[in-house]
Amino acid sequence: MNILLIGSGGREHALAWALSASPLCDRLLVAPGNPGTAACGRNVALDVADHGAVVAFCREQAIGLVVVGPEGPLVAGLVDDLTAAGIRAFGPSRAAAQLEGSKAYTKELCREAGIPTAAFARFTEAEPARAHVRALGAPIVVKADGLAAGKGVVVAMSVEEAEAAIEAMLGGSLGEAGAELVIEECLVGEEASFFALCDGTHAVPLASAQDHKRVFDGDRGPNTGGMGAYSPAPAMTPELEARTMREIVEPTLRAMRARGTPYAGVLYAGLMLTESGPKLIEYNCRFGDPETQVLMPRLAGDPVEMLLAACEGRLAGYEVRWRPEAALTVVMAARGYPGPVAKGSTIGGIEAAGAVEGVTVFQAGTALVDGRLVANGGRVLNVTATGATIAEAQSRAYAAVDRIDWPEGFCRRDIGWRAVGAAGPGEASHRAG
Repeated sequence: MNILLIGSGGREHALAWALSASPLCDRLLVAPGNPGTAACGRNVALDVADHGAVVAFCREQAIGLVVVGPEGPLVAGLVDDLTAAGIRAFGPSRAAAQLEGSKAYTKELCREAGIPTAAFARFTEAEPARAHVRALGAPIVVKADGLAAGKGVVVAMSVEEAEAAIEAMLGGSLGEAGAELVIEECLVGEEASFFALCDGTHAVPLASAQDHKRVFDGDRGPNTGGMGAYSPAPAMTPELEARTMREIVEPTLRAMRARGTPYAGVLYAGLMLTESGPKLIEYNCRFGDPETQVLMPRLAGDPVEMLLAACEGRLAGYEVRWRPEAALTVVMAARGYPGPVAKGSTIGGIEAAGAVEGVTVFQAGTALVDGRLVANGGRVLNVTATGATIAEAQSRAYAAVDRIDWPEGFCRRDIGWRAVGAAGPGEASHRAG
């Protein structure tokens, strides 16, 4: 069948890499894609915000399946419009995507369904929010309610830092995303990313992963969209996975179905593994980034068949198969990230890096200019390696990183430290939204 993949980042390159290898995929089109996805299929200049244009394109190209990568088009209802036009699409409806589109929505659902999560309060005005923070003290977490491209969460280690975040968000620094705030207790424990494939009624667990949100080694510096990840996450034992499905994922599916907004697609639960068990930090309504870059290399089954089963309500009894190898990805970012970055610096050594055993370099924020591969964003490359162990995957990934010629880029040098026992910081704090 012909498949249209929506998106342009490292997640989409990893998905394109996996989808294009499926015997069910005749043609893969990626809108808009990047130089990396062009090696897996054909990039197309399509305005994905124009749902009518996407529908027309799918009809012209006889698209049998649309896979929506990023959250923006999901929250905007692209799947609804495709479905209404009779075009099969993988991802949640606009109503179901509120699980990511509104943190307040998710917190209220957790309260109603008894899903373990951090205690919270909601605010639309600064003074009551400041008073709440002063009453509780720090550390405390300030979140913008809406989509903020990974910049909507501040883990404040002081009351002053929390008040500054409140002023900035409600003052318009994040636009409409910050019109309402959710202020939460700061959970203590180890973070993990847990993914489940859902068809509206049934959920099937996918592999676990653990990402690194802080920008610098030792989990220091501001939160980012993710500086690296590995899979599987040793902290997510089979017992914890079963408990997460039973206490968090399945009650969410029941609650969404009861609301008349069944959830179909990938449900990505950001978890804190506390002393009292797993607690939900937040939901994402799509494959994670950079977690997808370590999940796809470990997937042993056919990714197209897996996504079709979710679209068609066939997940009861479905089993997703995984390779026993571990995978680890290192994000190379432009200097200055997560703040402003300069675009246009030349990147060399991609082929040399990819020649390291077990390594695939997924491109994220890249572009081709006059035949040169250049940086075109904050997070630019995802250097991904597989290995018999996480330690071996880590060694291969950094060997590949060292072959990349990009003086204007940087990366963390400790991705995977928890799993390989390297010296590192204490407990994780919180994740970016």
